[in-house]
Amino acid sequence: MKENQIIKSYEIARERYAELGIDTDKALETLQKVQLSLHCWQTDDVQGFESAGELTGGIQVNGNYPGKARNIDEVRADLVKVCSLLGGSHRVNLHEIYGEFGGKKVDRNEVEPAHFQGWIDWAKENGLKLDFNSTSFSHPLSGSLTLSNPDKAVRDFWIEHTQRCRTIANEMGRQLDDSCIFNLWVHDGQKEMTVNRMLYRSIMKESLDTIYKVEHKHMKDCLESKVFGIGLEAFTVGSNDFYTAYCAQNNKIVTLDTGHFHPTEVVGDKVSSILLFCPEIMLHVSRPMRWDSDHVTLMDESTLELCMEITRCGALDRVHIGLDYFDGSINRIGAYVIGARATQKSVLRGLLEPVATLSELELTNRNFQKLALMEEAKAMPFGDVWNMFCLRNNIPAGHDFIKEIERYEAETTSKRQ
Repeated sequence: MKENQIIKSYEIARERYAELGIDTDKALETLQKVQLSLHCWQTDDVQGFESAGELTGGIQVNGNYPGKARNIDEVRADLVKVCSLLGGSHRVNLHEIYGEFGGKKVDRNEVEPAHFQGWIDWAKENGLKLDFNSTSFSHPLSGSLTLSNPDKAVRDFWIEHTQRCRTIANEMGRQLDDSCIFNLWVHDGQKEMTVNRMLYRSIMKESLDTIYKVEHKHMKDCLESKVFGIGLEAFTVGSNDFYTAYCAQNNKIVTLDTGHFHPTEVVGDKVSSILLFCPEIMLHVSRPMRWDSDHVTLMDESTLELCMEITRCGALDRVHIGLDYFDGSINRIGAYVIGARATQKSVLRGLLEPVATLSELELTNRNFQKLALMEEAKAMPFGDVWNMFCLRNNIPAGHDFIKEIERYEAETTSKRQ
């Protein structure tokens, strides 16, 4: 898009939003500060660099589109390309299996900060921050139970792994001078009808209590729930109720993965409830077309509702926004950029909503006027404000980014065998 067209359209949009009491320049300044945590596993279909084993623990990736990253250098190159097409400064979210192990066998209860020093140095060079996840799936000891396993030897292995991952996260936060968000998700559950729910959950609680005994200054802990997993359909130890209660009691961050709830649940509705009892929220945003299908995030109704609820709560400083989908059926860089820009657009839509006016109308029972204004706000020239955000960040506006991704595919990813 031409610069003068963007500027002219923005001036008109700014005047129209001003009539609703909205300062578009302030909205753009706020969006500039919103960091997305980009999930590294979209680059290579969650394979990582620990081994070439198949995925377990209910993790599935569909598609074999050419050009997936084959090594850490390619993962990093892809991430740099993605960031070059996004406005603002962002983060990279790593799983433990993406360490630099130098071709050596390093079991998960042996992993150390040194295995991620390359990532820390790379993040510094590229103006990025890091977040981190332990990895409980795709390992000989994964089975159906890890931290909730009655077998003490297995349980202790995963406790040690998680403790070491927290140490790594703390080192990332220390060196990058920004708290690393450490997410804990385990697939623990049962495929068939379960009798010992209380036992497994009591063991999980004990494991978590042990893991969190050591406090770290440069990282924050969050826990991610799930309804069920593939092959673990009957029972999930780390349910939403379990983790929400644990986080509220222990001052931890709740992770809301938009694919980990029943299809009719509105994840945005959970934001205000959780923030009253927990310090912060971590989001893993995907598009659950059929439950946890992890399709590429779009600016659809559920994503809009989630992001707009955050802005309505005035909670952008308490909610961390990460992406979590893995689509191997389309251009992986394109999937990244579509999802990231859709999330940013959804946040911007929230920032451009006339919340103060809508709130006053609701509190004075003028509900016709409220509903009418909410509908009319949908037709406001939001796209012209978004294009100005792109212009100010010197990134492609409109659909121009498609050509950039096609060029990168022709010059880089298409040459990967």
